[in-house]
Amino acid sequence: MIPVAPTRTLIRTPAGTTASSAAFARTCAPRLLSFAAAMVLAGCASLPRPEPAPVAAAATVPAAWQAPLPHDGQLTELARWWQQFNDPTLNLVIESSQRVNPSIASAKSRIEQSRAATVAAQAALLPNLGASASASRGRPDLSAPLGTSLSAGLQAGWEFDLFGANRAGRDAAQARLDGAAAGWHDARVSVAAEVAAQYTALRACEAQVAQTQLDAASRAETSRLTELAAKAGFQAPANAALARASAAQGNSLLTQQRAQCELSVKALAALTGIDEPALRTRLAESSAKLPQPAQIAIARVPADVLAQRPDLYAAERDVLAASADVAQASAQRFPRISLNGSIGAARFASGLGTQDGTVWSLGPVSVSLPLFDGGARRANVEAARARYDEAGALYAARLRGAVREVEEALIALKSTADRNADAVVATEGFAASYVATQARYQGGLASLFELEDARRTAVQAQSALIELQRERVAAWISLYRALGGGWTPADLQADARAK
Repeated sequence: MIPVAPTRTLIRTPAGTTASSAAFARTCAPRLLSFAAAMVLAGCASLPRPEPAPVAAAATVPAAWQAPLPHDGQLTELARWWQQFNDPTLNLVIESSQRVNPSIASAKSRIEQSRAATVAAQAALLPNLGASASASRGRPDLSAPLGTSLSAGLQAGWEFDLFGANRAGRDAAQARLDGAAAGWHDARVSVAAEVAAQYTALRACEAQVAQTQLDAASRAETSRLTELAAKAGFQAPANAALARASAAQGNSLLTQQRAQCELSVKALAALTGIDEPALRTRLAESSAKLPQPAQIAIARVPADVLAQRPDLYAAERDVLAASADVAQASAQRFPRISLNGSIGAARFASGLGTQDGTVWSLGPVSVSLPLFDGGARRANVEAARARYDEAGALYAARLRGAVREVEEALIALKSTADRNADAVVATEGFAASYVATQARYQGGLASLFELEDARRTAVQAQSALIELQRERVAAWISLYRALGGGWTPADLQADARAK
């Protein structure tokens, strides 16, 4: 690398005084400027132009959804979806989690970091200005008298971005800022889906507890009656032992189910940051009641729907940023030209008098020509191209994964809808069979084994129905998450206007 730095300096002095720098500027500066221009033109002619970044890996999406679309019930908008569950407690826990979740806070911090990097990248395209002041006392040379020198001035510099290196850096920084903002929205959507799923699991667990309590109470009553019958000689001692065992098992299942609910409450308290006693008070208002899902319309083609996913938008910004990095690395292989200048006031006071004047300079014009660096710049370009290819591959993979998530959620919704009617019929039938068997047992027409078998099937059917209801709500939540939670790129513009 050869730096070429012609400088023109003029010093205004009292009449009759000759400034050697002024003479140098008049005679040598034009030649040096001509030499610098020639070197720049030679560099532009000899070095290869930066090539455009390679095209990212092709990422295609199907023209239509392969899974059935949900059309049951009223279709609603996706934005602020959880508020449509008609469950104030769910709204409370989600809003609280948005304020305390570390993932959202971390995403917000990344936005601030990216914004600062963008400001720095934009500043590289502008001139810089600085000020300085100095004071000294002494003899500058043997012919000069002892004196005091004072000076104050301004310095300015500007790099000519002829080959677009700084512009590419600015574009990369802006793309990363947009991606960070989309990442913040994606974190909010993910947290809302996670909290809604945990809340639904808790409500289903409470419903299971209520069902298990009824079963345990029924077992205990059967055990009591069987014990009395055995003491009176109407039942065998083995039947009494079986009834006691069944009652004990019912109590054990109830204790286990309650413990699972306690764990869910602890998890929800950690996710929301709400004080646990206050959270339990709010949860008690609608215990064992599963939220009713707000249904979503997704009749559009996959490409249109997936455009509202913030994580895909962020991945696309990563590709654009990597492309700008390639352009910046390529531009670093070309000459760099910068211009500097200064202006200031100077005073020299000695026993012979005082001299005042204005000192200014135009230059140096610095030209840096990369001649030999052992292949470092070429390696930087290749590394940037590799990162671009990686970003393109990750974007394509994330796009395919997004299509898969939507399709899986649609399949889950279709499956739960198809199974619901059969599950309701099975639950009602097994419950009726248990009631009939219990009446027969009390009349001495059925054995305790028949009663326990009928009880077991009825409890399993009811538990399966509750689990199916939870699964269906979870499928709607998964679809909400897969569709991006109602986010659109226009939200970035709205956030920018708000700030």
